[in-house]
Amino acid sequence: MAIFQINNIEVIGIAASVPKATVYTSDYDYITEQERKLFVSGTGIKERRVAHENMCTSDMCFSAAQQLLKDTNINSEDIDILIFVSQSPDYFLPATSILLQDRLGLKKSTIAFDVNLGCSGYVYGLAIIANLLNMVGSNALLLCGDKSTYSTTPTDKSTYPLFGDAGTATLLSKNTKAKPLYFNLQTDGSGWESIIIRGGGTRNRYKEGILDKKIIEPGIERNLCNLELDGVEVFNFSLREVKPNVMELLDFSNIELENIDFVVMHQANRLMNESVRKKLKVDKEKVPYSIEKFGNTSSASIPLTMVTELHETLKNKSNQLLLSGFGVGFSWGSVILTTNNIIVSELLEIE
Repeated sequence: MAIFQINNIEVIGIAASVPKATVYTSDYDYITEQERKLFVSGTGIKERRVAHENMCTSDMCFSAAQQLLKDTNINSEDIDILIFVSQSPDYFLPATSILLQDRLGLKKSTIAFDVNLGCSGYVYGLAIIANLLNMVGSNALLLCGDKSTYSTTPTDKSTYPLFGDAGTATLLSKNTKAKPLYFNLQTDGSGWESIIIRGGGTRNRYKEGILDKKIIEPGIERNLCNLELDGVEVFNFSLREVKPNVMELLDFSNIELENIDFVVMHQANRLMNESVRKKLKVDKEKVPYSIEKFGNTSSASIPLTMVTELHETLKNKSNQLLLSGFGVGFSWGSVILTTNNIIVSELLEIE
């Protein structure tokens, strides 16, 4: 079981960027008014930010990183590692992290690579970058985000109103006085078909007819390059696996759940997250939500929630946080970390 701790690394700051364009659930006319009300009641999503055709995840992460470096007074040449976590890269190759290294003006000795993860991506990204930073360098940038709307279609009511776009940046630094980061990371690839884009890769290559839409059932019409989601399977997986993962981590770290200031979960679905919260017996006040305003933003959802919902708290006091990401893969993981008056940039809205 992948339960471990990483010492000597602290989070210095965090920033998030979203498209300025807002799409409202109330305007989604592919479903009835009653269906819209039920959707909002269940998922909690009232509006989302949607990137235009020429805006990529890298653009949103670049804006967040640029602002964060400015706000933390860290020079670009002081960054030793850059990791880009996303499932919507600019190109098949080269890696988007390499493009961002050049775009941000980072030195040639910077380690840069991509990680192809979604819902669990922020937690996994923190584990990877903290461990690597322990071995080399002084400062590192973790860039997480997705342009999830590029793979959805309005004719699929099971996915289209769920997802929003966002990019985030987290700055980590080496500090021998930092409190440990505790991780519990898990995987179950038997759930690979539950959240999937079947077409366009090497297994099912892009070819004639791949963009032809098919009616799956009433209200669900998509092509092979559109996102496919089995909501029931994902819901059951989350209720089955998240609580044990969190409880094992708390036991390993010898930290009581009551001593956690905030539990920040991947913003998948409010009903699902509330079910997990109740299973964990965590007070409502300790579980912030950003899904109402941004929808499911994949690997960006945890840091985006921290920026928008915990902005002043993170800036002005020490906090012990439990972060938990779960979904596509299936892949899931949790981390317990302590922040101490970190820099939190104002949310960026880009056009």
